[in-house]
Amino acid sequence: MTESAFIECLRRLASHPAARGLLDDAAVLEVGGTTLVLTHDMLVEGVHFLPDDPPQDVAWKLVAVNLSDLAAKGARPLGALLGFPLGDEAWDRSFVEGLAGALAAFHLPLLGGDTVTGPRVLGLTAIGEASGPVPSRTGARPGDRLWVSGAIGDAGAGLRVLKGELGPAPALVERYRTPRARLALGQALAPLVSAMMDVSDGLLIDAKRMAAASAAAVEIALEAIPLSDAYLAAVGDGRAARIDAATAGDDYELLFAARPDRTRDVLALGERLAIPLTPIGLFADGAGLVLTDDGEPLPLPPRLGWEHG
Repeated sequence: MTESAFIECLRRLASHPAARGLLDDAAVLEVGGTTLVLTHDMLVEGVHFLPDDPPQDVAWKLVAVNLSDLAAKGARPLGALLGFPLGDEAWDRSFVEGLAGALAAFHLPLLGGDTVTGPRVLGLTAIGEASGPVPSRTGARPGDRLWVSGAIGDAGAGLRVLKGELGPAPALVERYRTPRARLALGQALAPLVSAMMDVSDGLLIDAKRMAAASAAAVEIALEAIPLSDAYLAAVGDGRAARIDAATAGDDYELLFAARPDRTRDVLALGERLAIPLTPIGLFADGAGLVLTDDGEPLPLPPRLGWEHG
């Protein structure tokens, strides 16, 4: 069963309003006047990290990918629950060292969790609090611009470096192993956006998901997708390189829709936080994803991003 088919089966069970119809990155639960944001992500050895990745970096990534979901909801982290499979003692101790560093860096208390014995399937539940609007994937409207933070494609290229498919590029490997969580940016963007999510499975597939959740179409300009200097040096700037960047995943940047009259505010925010914010597309009436390159319509690649199953 594919990931999308399984989630569709679950929708009838997730009837509580906090579940947001399973159309979002996180649950939003109102408790006694407090808005809690809850998310759970897992990392699987051989799927989300390589067997020889440093355990400290795996711990960082587990924390960061969960907090990235909170960032996309404009939430402030409150705590986390860990699910951990015990195995090799040296690996486990190194993981705990890395976890301590990640928790300290994000000021995230560890509240509890569970341990088992088995293969390395790591889970974390992150709990956050929102003090203002909580953007969903469903709010984009025709005429909204599509924006993305930072640069796209670095993590996917970093994985290719580790697999020996590209030459040495430490900056790209770092982006793959230790992604950022754009918490401050997400909290600042929340009042300005129509919809927001993080880029985890690939820019194209995640943009298509936002458009589908919002019952709209989205057009993306391939030439506008921001690439880092490290990516350009390692992979290049041709059409194939840009499509690779847009479909690779693991970027954990913020993807958001905003009305055209919010453009000045969005750009000013990016300047204030020293994070590039780039308009890359436009929402329209209809459905689906359109990709162009310098105004020329392109056939969509057979794979838009990562899907389980």
